[in-house]
Amino acid sequence: MPKFYYIARNRAGTKETGIEDAQTQEDAVAKIQAKELIVVNIIPEGSTAFGDSTVDKSIKLRVKPKHGRVTNEDLMLFCRQLATLIGAGVTILMSLEIISKQVASRKLYDATMDLKKNMEAGLSFHETLALHPKIFSDLWVNLVESGEASGNLAVVLSRLASYLEKEAAFRSKVISALIYPGILVTVGMGALIFMSLKIIPSFAEIFKSFNITLPWLTQMLVAVSDFLRKNIILILLLVAGGIIAFKKYIETKSGRLRFEKFQFKLPVFGEFFLAYNVEKFSSEMATLLESGVPILYSLEIAGRSVNNLIMAEVIRKIKDNVRDGKPMRDSLESSGFFEPMVIQMVSIGEEIGELPQMFKRINSFYQEYCDTFLARFVSMFEPFVLVFIGGVIGIMVVGMFLPIFEMAKING
Repeated sequence: MPKFYYIARNRAGTKETGIEDAQTQEDAVAKIQAKELIVVNIIPEGSTAFGDSTVDKSIKLRVKPKHGRVTNEDLMLFCRQLATLIGAGVTILMSLEIISKQVASRKLYDATMDLKKNMEAGLSFHETLALHPKIFSDLWVNLVESGEASGNLAVVLSRLASYLEKEAAFRSKVISALIYPGILVTVGMGALIFMSLKIIPSFAEIFKSFNITLPWLTQMLVAVSDFLRKNIILILLLVAGGIIAFKKYIETKSGRLRFEKFQFKLPVFGEFFLAYNVEKFSSEMATLLESGVPILYSLEIAGRSVNNLIMAEVIRKIKDNVRDGKPMRDSLESSGFFEPMVIQMVSIGEEIGELPQMFKRINSFYQEYCDTFLARFVSMFEPFVLVFIGGVIGIMVVGMFLPIFEMAKING
């Protein structure tokens, strides 16, 4: 009967090696998993399919990465493929080898090869992920560690993949909702600038030849046009400098805090920014808690992952209070950041032991709220911009034709 050499880890994360007799590699994996071990690598007797082998060389020849960066889509696909392969009983090392053939990112390909190399050297999967913090966040590391400890790595990776896909879909909705208003504003401003720099100066030259007194509206438009033509370079430099200075300012902690406070205090939009941050927080908490990550670790990871200093400080205080033995409900209420609905749902979740499910429901509510807000914003913004730009262009047209109408009256 064929022999299979294997590397595995028990529930405590300790590395174990051995030999298993089985007819096929799938049978060997099933026998090893029946011992409550997580298969890291399995090699048929006499095989050289791993390490610095011809297989590795052929992979390197076949891989043609399309870009150098690591996008969210790259990580999402990597996670989903890994969850599917491990769930089908494929070892982690073989899964990484298979995935490496399809990676579109050069950095992710190199990281995948490094993961494989370090695991062959005896490191656990979450330890190898932690060696690449710029690619794999704390969320990845802690979820994988939880999956390895519980023996449910495939399930945890599937949850992580679902989280990444849901966040990507939500982010795509936000971007898509903002693209159309952005196009409208850009086209409208382009039309106004074109008329100011090209059309109005042409009419002004014609009016000069008639030697007439221009109406005040026409005079104002011609003055604005002259100012833009003479100072357009300076204006563009000032705008670009202002944008750069603003970006530099909000990169500082004090500037970032002031900008975030300004966002939350905006009429109408302040509620959206608040809901957006709560949506991200609840989504991460649901994924982490459902995967078995302790609540303090979950709060720690969520606090580091959220891209908002005010929210991060709120989460830190919640974590400190929970560490001191206080219910999360009290911490949420004292923060003044969360609505009563969130506080009540978390309170119920704590009482009945269903906190992950409650965070899921909170996340669904706020995601729907954000979707509805964006849809309404676009539907209201479009006619407003069209009316505004149409009105401005109409005023410019009237201003240019007023002298012609007056000349017609005089001649008539």
